[in-house]
Amino acid sequence: MPTVKFTKEKKEIEVPAGTDLRTAAMKAGVCVYDGFNGVGAKLNSLLNCRGWGLCGTCRVNVTQGMENTNPLTLREKMKFKTPLPTPVPDPLPCLAYIGNEDTMRLACMTRIEGDVEVETGPPIDLFGENFFS
Repeated sequence: MPTVKFTKEKKEIEVPAGTDLRTAAMKAGVCVYDGFNGVGAKLNSLLNCRGWGLCGTCRVNVTQGMENTNPLTLREKMKFKTPLPTPVPDPLPCLAYIGNEDTMRLACMTRIEGDVEVETGPPIDLFGENFFS
């Protein structure tokens, strides 16, 4: 069975292959609704889309084992990738420039097929080099 390691919480759990990351986190007692750099976590844990991939509040950073997950879903591409050329005109259409764009996933849309290591609630870098480009 695949192993999921939550780095911030220092927890490790075995789950059946094909389990989504949100369910695995809930089983391990890990909250994936961290809020905006930690602000609003309680509100996000109450007001979320319940695993439909609509709200984007369950974002995680897959630090190891990205190849052991399913490909990006359409909803994730809409949240984390931009179809516009750079520099992107204002306002930004998605969360494409918040940092960790290549490894950011939505926990509810990520199926686990092998061992993965996950950072829950990765920080959003609003003042990084890519955000205002």
